[in-house]
Amino acid sequence: MSKILASQLIDLLGGKENIDNVYNCMTRVRVIPRDHSKIDIVNIKKLEGVNGVVDDDEFQIILGPGAAEKTRREMEKQIGEIENKGAAPKKKGVKYLLKKIGNIFIPLIPALVASGLINGIVNFAINSGVDPELAWVQVMQLIGGVFFTIIGVLVGYNTAKEFGGTPALGAISGALIFNPALNEMELFGETLVSGRGGLFAVMMSAFIMAALEQQVRKVVPNSLDLIVTSTITVFIVGLITVIGLQPVGAVLSEGIIVSINWVLEVGGVFAGAVLAATFLPLVLVGLHHGLTPIHLEYIQNIGFTPIFTILGMAGAGQVGAAVAIFVKTKSKRLKNIIKGALPVGFLGIGEPLLYGVTLPLGRPFLTACLGAAFGGAYQALMTTGAINIGVSGISLTPLIADGKYIHYIIGLVLGYTGGFLFTYLFGFKEKMVENLDK
Repeated sequence: MSKILASQLIDLLGGKENIDNVYNCMTRVRVIPRDHSKIDIVNIKKLEGVNGVVDDDEFQIILGPGAAEKTRREMEKQIGEIENKGAAPKKKGVKYLLKKIGNIFIPLIPALVASGLINGIVNFAINSGVDPELAWVQVMQLIGGVFFTIIGVLVGYNTAKEFGGTPALGAISGALIFNPALNEMELFGETLVSGRGGLFAVMMSAFIMAALEQQVRKVVPNSLDLIVTSTITVFIVGLITVIGLQPVGAVLSEGIIVSINWVLEVGGVFAGAVLAATFLPLVLVGLHHGLTPIHLEYIQNIGFTPIFTILGMAGAGQVGAAVAIFVKTKSKRLKNIIKGALPVGFLGIGEPLLYGVTLPLGRPFLTACLGAAFGGAYQALMTTGAINIGVSGISLTPLIADGKYIHYIIGLVLGYTGGFLFTYLFGFKEKMVENLDK
């Protein structure tokens, strides 16, 4: 199936000559085309297995979990070597920045999910009374925690790669920021702190590393490039990182966290409702991964992220809306689409429902957002949080901090119920099914 779909997509994307880069996240194949006008969007939407598209500078095809990676791999096989790999949209601004950050973290999501779930399971067991000194518990903690000992290196690697630098040099940025040896050093009479500035400092350092490397390479003779360019780059950026970027990154990360905490404290239930209700537009264009460093910064600083559970209610609203549509519609085709997308929706992967059901229908997308507000308000009221990210929905339950599992589940149910009621009462009419065939 993936071979056929890959071949069809390549043709409808304008042929392999029109594809500058192709990669995937959990549910989407993402393509950077050379000539956007050559993409046959109408017929791509009609392909079996395609749940929807996002027509942007970076063209996104929503296929669902598993299918996205298989199809991307098959497309790469059929295309062969892609020239200009790493090309990116020319537009700048917040949207561009969020996409760049998303590209840095998207390749890390499988490791985040696996490590997070293992940590969640072992923490759930310990909270249930299992002896933390047992050998199997310690082994699971080791396996679940190892990713977070190298996350700075991986983020630095991906950042340098994303901005056209040598990935290994970017990895040095991550190793510098999180090096335990910093705790034994003093600079200007002040003890340095390993991890200060967090992933924000890593990304800034790796970005500067990539930019400086490109500039140095312009003036260094080719015969000396391997030795001189990398040495000068690492030395200069290393000094900048230790002396300047650590404190700058710390101010930035602490400022973001303080601002979000202020919004939650002042806005309370209302803030939770607004955040949950407005998160789907970010998911809609694939920019939600740009928030990943904020979640991880929270986890590093206080042990959990209080906004992940709130934002996760957006998916609950989708599920509730889809169930309402399933109950009301007479369309067998629509019912089959919902039956196929609901299981992963309950597990926290909402794109198939979003692009296959609520968004094409129109109004149910809005009523799903309104339903999500109920769940978000409750999560804010009970101050739930997640000790890790990568999954949401029911799958997030073992990762809930401070044993607030029941409150998280109640919030989920409220999100499901809100999405169902708003959609059943106000959001769906049978004539909307015609939109799915357009």
